[in-house]
Amino acid sequence: MNLKEEKNIRKAYKAKSWNEIKTHDSWSVFKVMAEFVEGFDKLARIGPCVAIFGSARTPSKHENYRLTEEIAYLLTKKGFGIITGGGPGIMEAGNKGAHFAGGKSVGLNIDLPFEQKSNPFIDPDKFIEFDHFFVRKVMFMRYSQGYIVLPGGFGTMDELFEAITLVQTQKLVKFPIVLVKKAYWSGLVDWIKATMVTENNIQESDLEIFTMVDTAEEAVKIIDDFYKKYALKPNF
Repeated sequence: MNLKEEKNIRKAYKAKSWNEIKTHDSWSVFKVMAEFVEGFDKLARIGPCVAIFGSARTPSKHENYRLTEEIAYLLTKKGFGIITGGGPGIMEAGNKGAHFAGGKSVGLNIDLPFEQKSNPFIDPDKFIEFDHFFVRKVMFMRYSQGYIVLPGGFGTMDELFEAITLVQTQKLVKFPIVLVKKAYWSGLVDWIKATMVTENNIQESDLEIFTMVDTAEEAVKIIDDFYKKYALKPNF
């Protein structure tokens, strides 16, 4: 959307009466409800899945793409479904690994003006497209039994910190959150330790909510050990 289009939209919105705005917002509730109903209906049938996050801009020849594909493949062979944001880059790699392992490949796509086009490795019956980020987030939180987080941008950070916050505040049952590639995440984690913990904005024990690893085997082991510890069973 360019500046001119944005100004036209704002102008049109300002020209509406209060009653028109209220009516528009009321009808928006039904759109939100429809997205929730479709998401709950489809995802409730799938079973335990692991969500994989990371940059949509990662090219297929990048080592992070290949690493993600390996992680998804190994997790699928353990019996877990794979959920991604349904787009390109790391998301595509996650769906691709699940696809070629013969497992469940889920894509929760978001309608965006750039970057976000669905990838071809999602099971046709497990593809859902959303207009609202917050509805999509609820689906990730509700139907993922673990998070694997590869290097990414603001969207990746958004998903990561929301999950950490919900576990920290006990609004979400604790589940494994795995950050892959220590070199990428260590600067952020060092800052959290040196600043957030030091200024008592979080407790040092909050750092135990997530784990940093470097290899596919380490990431998969954390998820697998969590399921064994709590006697949970994947999709076998």
